[in-house]
Amino acid sequence: MNISILFGGASYEHEISIVSAIAIKKTLGAHIGHYIFLDGEHRFWLIPDNEMKSSFFAKGLYKTKAKELFMGNGGFYHPQGLFNKPKILKIGTLYSLIHGADGEDGVLSALCEFYAIPYIAPRVQACVLSFDKSLTKLFAAQRGVLTLQSQILTQSETTHLTIPYPIIIKPARLGSSIGVSVATQENELRYGLDQAFEYDTRVLIEPFVQDVKEYNLAGCKLGDQWILSIIEEPRKKQFLNFEDKYLDFARTEQVLRADISHELEQEIQENFKKIYADAFEGAIIRCDFFVIDNRVYLNEINPIPGSGAHYLFEDFAHTLQALSENLPTTRRIKPSYKYIDQIQRAKGK
Repeated sequence: MNISILFGGASYEHEISIVSAIAIKKTLGAHIGHYIFLDGEHRFWLIPDNEMKSSFFAKGLYKTKAKELFMGNGGFYHPQGLFNKPKILKIGTLYSLIHGADGEDGVLSALCEFYAIPYIAPRVQACVLSFDKSLTKLFAAQRGVLTLQSQILTQSETTHLTIPYPIIIKPARLGSSIGVSVATQENELRYGLDQAFEYDTRVLIEPFVQDVKEYNLAGCKLGDQWILSIIEEPRKKQFLNFEDKYLDFARTEQVLRADISHELEQEIQENFKKIYADAFEGAIIRCDFFVIDNRVYLNEINPIPGSGAHYLFEDFAHTLQALSENLPTTRRIKPSYKYIDQIQRAKGK
């Protein structure tokens, strides 16, 4: 397998990304070629295999014990040899585990497209649709997938609530359950909004459904072939909070298949395919669904799920390898300058 891991990023989910990368290392081991860390200052570092430990990053040891890399045409480079002439690092396909800003918002996808680096992650347009939860709902509706009623509040418009209590409050452009809370009355709403606005200027309000059934499904599409994971019913309390998600991202063992009917399994799979097709090719995503009154609702799209959602697959290494060999191609346009020549000739120059 010729795949390298990219992780880190300047976001609130920076540490989550590190945990994901460490979990993938424990799962795939020798299958991974290189580990490339993006720090909070947007500097890339080549991390030695034996230093993929949380303390190496928490103590900033990478700044003295790792080689700094530079992104350029075709991949990453590091100074080496006579006069520090840059040398390209053979990374193969880059697999992004950058959660939140820099990764799921499309920044790294755009850079990979710009520098012609093969990568596993959602393309820029898919990132735009999945990073903002309000846009995700519009996208799902266009695909014929149900979502819960919602309302967007901003810091200048927080007084007119149209959804009855109880409600769940979420930063619109953040994952890992950071800044999420439940409110059953006005004073809890004010507290929840204050908390959510610490992370985003836009906040999503949805009805909070007590004891709702939730199911997770991950997968990808290779040409006409679908690779779908098992469906998991996550264990939770009121809702999956940050601590639950943090531990969830560190999982290294496969989970158990949800005990559901064949009909419900098929319906969840069909909803996943509606979301994925012609939008998320080139990525392994996870969709989280609610089932309410026997109807399936999309809760959210995880465009770069924690630990790659490897724990949902029977053979994640095979899935990753197959996807790396079936990535979308981008048509690169080469300037011809023929129009400039025609204009110059027409002007007699």
